[in-house]
Amino acid sequence: MKHNPLMSQLGLTAPIVQGPFGGGLSSVALTQAVSDLGGLGSFGVHHLSSEGILDTANAIRAKTNKPFALNLWIPFEESELVASSSHSFAKHLERLLSYFKELGVEPPMAPQRFAPNFEEQIQAIIEVRPAVFSFVYGVPSAGIIEQCRSKGIITLGAATTVEEAKLLETAGIDWIVASGFEAGGHRVSFMDTAERSLTGTFALVPQIVDAVRIPVIAAGGIADARGAKAAMALGASGIQVGTAFLACQESAASDLHKQKLFNANAHNTELTRAFSGRLARGIRNRFVDELRGKEVAPYPLQNWIVGQLKQHALKQGRDDLVSLWAGQGVGLLKHHHAEAVFNELLGGIFHEDY
Repeated sequence: MKHNPLMSQLGLTAPIVQGPFGGGLSSVALTQAVSDLGGLGSFGVHHLSSEGILDTANAIRAKTNKPFALNLWIPFEESELVASSSHSFAKHLERLLSYFKELGVEPPMAPQRFAPNFEEQIQAIIEVRPAVFSFVYGVPSAGIIEQCRSKGIITLGAATTVEEAKLLETAGIDWIVASGFEAGGHRVSFMDTAERSLTGTFALVPQIVDAVRIPVIAAGGIADARGAKAAMALGASGIQVGTAFLACQESAASDLHKQKLFNANAHNTELTRAFSGRLARGIRNRFVDELRGKEVAPYPLQNWIVGQLKQHALKQGRDDLVSLWAGQGVGLLKHHHAEAVFNELLGGIFHEDY
């Protein structure tokens, strides 16, 4: 393989990045496994307080001395300004009261905040100094980028369009994830609406590669050796894989979620705002169907309310009322352990050497 900046800058043996899962789906075990195998393990920490981020970084370092990434969501669409007013909360909660009643649980009371404070999260990231700070939904401030640079932290931003990629490069970001329409979880567009930023991986990656000079990591629908091979052929410096790693026993996804990923109907994914207020791809279920076309609260209010519902639904084994994030490559899944997924991907990346 030709000189690869991802591998040389971090001492990786393979340009494989584990997708960072938010909302409690990331795990220390999976992050460690991918990093120890020679890739870049990741942990989504946007739902954690600054103390939670410190604890997570310490837990990862207690298991591995290899590089890893921590991922945050940049404040977007005034998410930091969504107030916990009693009127607004009650209005949006009312639309979902029937689901809490169906589960036989009391509806939640409004919290002081619907999400952790971003500035406090950033300071925790700087303090723990992960090898890579990855982020979605925009570009960090110049001050944050400079702090990362001064601490030797590589910055990795996500782009869903060529325009977003150019903006990330201009801002001084080190690497870019080109996230195609096929990817599972949230669509992380920030220069236009998510619904109008739905270019597929096969078209998006080579256009971004041609438009910027920094390393581009392909993401979206990559789940086996064939996808890995195709991504590298498109000019990517590496690949980011989410769903295939999410399905592994090492991830923190619920057993119910993992079982659904291997279900014969798992390929029936859909983009929906039902669970978080932001557009995201997951396996279609009753909750998606019933909220399709209906008004939902903005993020993070909708995300918080549905998160409370999810806790009770999981305890009752109700896969019809929980988010089941999955990319369009879900029908290709066949492995249940991180090492098997990693080796499968290696076969595509280093195919010319085998």
